[in-house]
Amino acid sequence: MYSSSSEPVRLERDCAAVLVPQGEGVTLPAGSIGYITQALGGSYTVFIEGNLFRIAGRDADAIGKEPPPALELPGDADDSAVEQLVWKQLRTCFDPEIPINVVDLGLVYEAVVRPAEEGGRMVEVKMTLTAPGCGMGEILVDDVRSRLEMIPTVTEADVELVFDPPWNQSMMSEAARLETGML
Repeated sequence: MYSSSSEPVRLERDCAAVLVPQGEGVTLPAGSIGYITQALGGSYTVFIEGNLFRIAGRDADAIGKEPPPALELPGDADDSAVEQLVWKQLRTCFDPEIPINVVDLGLVYEAVVRPAEEGGRMVEVKMTLTAPGCGMGEILVDDVRSRLEMIPTVTEADVELVFDPPWNQSMMSEAARLETGML
């Protein structure tokens, strides 16, 4: 679960977290001691008392880290610029157990930027999971939604979990297959 390169951590306050891989929400008490096993995309996976937990970037201060900075977009940005930022944001979403973002894992089938009814923009995403029964499915969907709604001018992100076509390893980017040893 952790190695000599994992960073030791002590929770400075009570902190909301998600038990991995079950996906259950928990509160980790202040003073808990463990190790950061993954710090990618602004969230953290920590190993505490024999379990893995995911801590959202907004709670980074609980483990002595800085929350991610707010996203910026020029006021005159067109849909193309927003779409580029959408894909950049999607690449900040990671499965807590796999150090590869959801785009390179091949989990995102589609991301479309559309005008919203009350102004601004809506993003519609179709994505899948590596396994249909994954306990972290709704957590990943919520992570994608919340990260896309951080984009200026995006008023709503509709993230649909689909299983057709079923995910398989060939959907991974070459870099992801190389990283996981599946090349």
